[in-house]
Amino acid sequence: MPLISPWRADFPAIDALQRQGQTYLDSAATAQKPHALIDATVHYYANGAANVHRAQHLPGAMATQTFEDTRRKAGEWLNAGASGQIVFTHGATSAFNLLAYGLEHVFQAGDEIVISALEHHANLLPWQQLALRRNLKLVVLPVTDAGVIDVEAAAELITPRTRLLAVSQLSNVLGTWQPVRQLVALAQAQGALTVIDGAQGVVHGRHDVQDIGCDFYVFSSHKLYGPDGVGVLFGRHQALAQLQHWQFGGEMVLQTGYRTATFRPAPLGFEAGTPPISAVIGLGATLDYLNGLNQSAVAEYEACLHERLRAGLMLRDGVQVLGDPHVALVSFVVEGVHNADLAHLLTEQGVAVRAGHHCAIPLISSLGLSGAIRVSLGLYNDSEDLERFFSALDGALEVLR
Repeated sequence: MPLISPWRADFPAIDALQRQGQTYLDSAATAQKPHALIDATVHYYANGAANVHRAQHLPGAMATQTFEDTRRKAGEWLNAGASGQIVFTHGATSAFNLLAYGLEHVFQAGDEIVISALEHHANLLPWQQLALRRNLKLVVLPVTDAGVIDVEAAAELITPRTRLLAVSQLSNVLGTWQPVRQLVALAQAQGALTVIDGAQGVVHGRHDVQDIGCDFYVFSSHKLYGPDGVGVLFGRHQALAQLQHWQFGGEMVLQTGYRTATFRPAPLGFEAGTPPISAVIGLGATLDYLNGLNQSAVAEYEACLHERLRAGLMLRDGVQVLGDPHVALVSFVVEGVHNADLAHLLTEQGVAVRAGHHCAIPLISSLGLSGAIRVSLGLYNDSEDLERFFSALDGALEVLR
């Protein structure tokens, strides 16, 4: 029985790509955008762009109001609770770097930072470099064969020396949900700060940062069907208060002379200069769109489509699915076939997937691989997309073998 997405028409690029003979299956890298986002962005530019927080004229006041409305919407999306706990950055990577530099002063030589073996480079390299700068120990939590962080091992490795835990909510390679509540509880029992990479997880279902219990939660807009160039950093008030300022310039300063200055607290204290105004406004429109969807229907549809993708791959000889993927994406390799060669032949047939190490070189290397193919799904994909993918895959494998 065909699976037909009831939301496909909301994303104009999908039909445009199909007219070009393209099937888009790379949403975990960047999702396509709904009409709501496009319309809001055009409206902002067509009706008077202006800077925020600093202008007394009407266009500035209107831009500021819409900008701050998005801050409220992002907080509600995460159930952040009290206002002022959402900081806009230029992406998830920017948010992790903000944290790594902003928290540097809380560490002393010999302290430990705990990450996991499946982290994206964005949640690895800032902590790796902080550890090198401050002579810290980077502890890596192992992952089970199913692709889940080993909680029993974590209970042994998270100790009183642990000052910070930073882990992903959903693996961008293995598609596995991680036991973040348990890991956060282990870390906080030792007095450590906790950071959750929600870049993949935030896209699938509603997630409550109060329930997770973390100090910080990070996600990027462009994976959540929103515009690129903007990220969201949630931080509890007491955690944000520990951050030192790391970028300096307009609007984040309260008072300055030539030799000294005082700075704003969060959130504006960490949004130096002109922020990505149109992107933030576009994110607000995207959140409105997503809030209007039946979340149960979305989850059921995603689960059915994902199961068809996974089952279809496992039926094919020589195909090895990595881990035990739970939702929306599957990474795989084919015995005797290089992932780059396979991706090239899929591309020639108009199928857009991702190949390589997926910004997780240590994980891919630990699996004894040079790379893998990743197929990732969005609200707009349907069973016809999967049929075109499987047809292209079969044709490519016939050539390569």
